[in-house]
Amino acid sequence: MKAHDAFRLIVTICVALSGTVIFELIGFPAAPLTGAAAAISVAAIAGLPVHVPDWLRTTAFVLLGINIGSTVTSEMLQTALNWPITIAILSLSLFVSLQISRLGLERWMGFNSRDSVLAAAPGHLSYVLALSISDNGQTSRIAVVQSVRVLFLTLCVPVLVATVFGASGVILVAQHVLVPWALLLLLGVTLLVGAVFVRLNVPAAYLLAGILCSALGHVFSITPGRPPEVATYLAFLVMGTLIGSRFVGQSLSGLRKDFVAGLWVTAINVVITLLSIALCMSFMGLPPALLIVAFSPGGVEAMAAIAVTLGLDPAFVAAHHVMRLLILTGLIPWMLHAARRNSGVS
Repeated sequence: MKAHDAFRLIVTICVALSGTVIFELIGFPAAPLTGAAAAISVAAIAGLPVHVPDWLRTTAFVLLGINIGSTVTSEMLQTALNWPITIAILSLSLFVSLQISRLGLERWMGFNSRDSVLAAAPGHLSYVLALSISDNGQTSRIAVVQSVRVLFLTLCVPVLVATVFGASGVILVAQHVLVPWALLLLLGVTLLVGAVFVRLNVPAAYLLAGILCSALGHVFSITPGRPPEVATYLAFLVMGTLIGSRFVGQSLSGLRKDFVAGLWVTAINVVITLLSIALCMSFMGLPPALLIVAFSPGGVEAMAAIAVTLGLDPAFVAAHHVMRLLILTGLIPWMLHAARRNSGVS
């Protein structure tokens, strides 16, 4: 790395860290991701040259993929099989929500077919933004739209319910950290699979490789556990930096339009989720509180914590949230491929 690039990288990391610290202090969700993105966005708009080398980007994608895959276990998949009807309704709601939101973004908000899919995604934020970055999409626009959704669903809904009922902490990812040999094995296999995915032109190749290898490692109990906290923290920091760097040349009028687009996506998410809950109540007779925390497309840990405090079934909530992530992991690339095909892009 040249001295000039090294200096720009150091400055970039310092700015990202400052944003992360500020967001940590005010209690903002996913501070390494959102704080770094906010700080770098301001710096990029102000004209500060930001720099993230390819090797660091790839490393972040690998670690994020491994972290996402660590939510998948054989026990979780077995648990999900106990509720086929609600899982089916959840799957349908994700598809319908994505389709309606996408059409509105294309027709009224000026999004192209590929970016509209990513901006309309009802969850899986880091995965969505990683796909956009790897596909050279309009990540700044997608980030604004998704941020509006996340702010409402991650802050308003969980805080409101937690204030009424109270909540304690529950984490859905693996509780223990990967042992060194398992982490090295997982990293090595992920890099190999990622290289194959690159040759096959798979979008976000290293991210998807990390998800696949980590999920299989957990399902077969070969590499149980999650990456060290510091590794995941730094991966989110790099992701936030990559997102913020896409705001170079962004205008305030453009930001306002994208904010309105975010309100549209959020409204559709809320309406479709409520309709899905009503459908599950009519078919299954399940309590609305259980369905609300299980179907909410934001604030996974907060929703699971509320479920425990209310005496609801935490396995039901956890299974539906993990299945939502798995469904979106397959659904979004499929819809992106369809969008490319319809627009004549290979």
